[in-house]
Amino acid sequence: MILSSVGPAEHEEVVFCWDRSSGLRAIIAIHDTSLGPALGGCRMWPYDTEEEALEDALRLSEGMTYKSAAAGCNYGGGKAVIWGDPETDKSEHLFRALGRFVESLRGRFITGTDVGTTPEDFVIAAQETSYLVALPEEYGGSGDTSIITAFGVWRGMKACAKETWGEDSLEGRTVAVQGLGKVGAKLVRHLVEEGARVIGSDVNEENVRRVAEQYGIEVVSPEEIYDVEADVFSPNALGGVINPSTLGRLKCKIIAGAANNQLSDDSLADELRARGILYAPDYVINAGGLIQAADELDGYVKERAFKKAAGIYQRLARVFQLAEENDVSTVVAANLMAKERIEKARELKRTYLPR
Repeated sequence: MILSSVGPAEHEEVVFCWDRSSGLRAIIAIHDTSLGPALGGCRMWPYDTEEEALEDALRLSEGMTYKSAAAGCNYGGGKAVIWGDPETDKSEHLFRALGRFVESLRGRFITGTDVGTTPEDFVIAAQETSYLVALPEEYGGSGDTSIITAFGVWRGMKACAKETWGEDSLEGRTVAVQGLGKVGAKLVRHLVEEGARVIGSDVNEENVRRVAEQYGIEVVSPEEIYDVEADVFSPNALGGVINPSTLGRLKCKIIAGAANNQLSDDSLADELRARGILYAPDYVINAGGLIQAADELDGYVKERAFKKAAGIYQRLARVFQLAEENDVSTVVAANLMAKERIEKARELKRTYLPR
């Protein structure tokens, strides 16, 4: 095994991991541990270059710092990326090697599933490290995080409704749900049960068929979803779906969904604001999975985790308040809220506590 570490100015530590025998090539980026150990998933992707893998690790780990701070979790931001094809390059040896590298950080970094990895991959890694979250329930973990993520998005959507229309009920409102996978399908259930009209789309025809049959929702093609007249547009699939090409097509008052990096560029938040569209910053509204993972580290209690996820409502209300007070977009306001919590944690650490 070879492990080297170098950290850019804005990151505490970046670890390049290479294991010759398994073929593992991975990067672990620790952005900030002011609030606590770095917590973030492990992505596996066939990057074209090492520079692309590094850029992803740096960007995602920084995002986790803000996400954890905004969610009220006492963890910092980190991310691991494995440079490889999740369809062809996985092996027991590879994930055990990853586990050894994670263990070598002695708790500074805690990880779990992300794009391209599964809970079963980390059942293997758990043979080498205990610094893991979101394992299957039968292995002592908290299980499927899509349930609590959908719950948190629904709560956040109600906060948006309160800000926009003065009441948080979604009954009678039309919600365009883009993406009917694990999170999107569960979000549809909350919306339908509350009495909302749901129009859905997904590139996966099986997802569309299953959700339409179960909940009786209307469906449109993936391309048509941007043109639907709706009160709420809810992205729950790919990132970057709000971009210069799609922004002008939206006919909604609120954007609130579970997808990561919904805006192709954060500057688009100003354009949404100018158009009178309320945007729920993705890392605030989709924090349910992170909240569950953080709670698991304290000994998972489902009721406690869902109570914390319900607080996404209040956190978004605070974001909207800060945006109005400072005359800024909701993205800038969310960053202000997160940075304030991080800075206060740093101030606390100035008080020396003897061991």
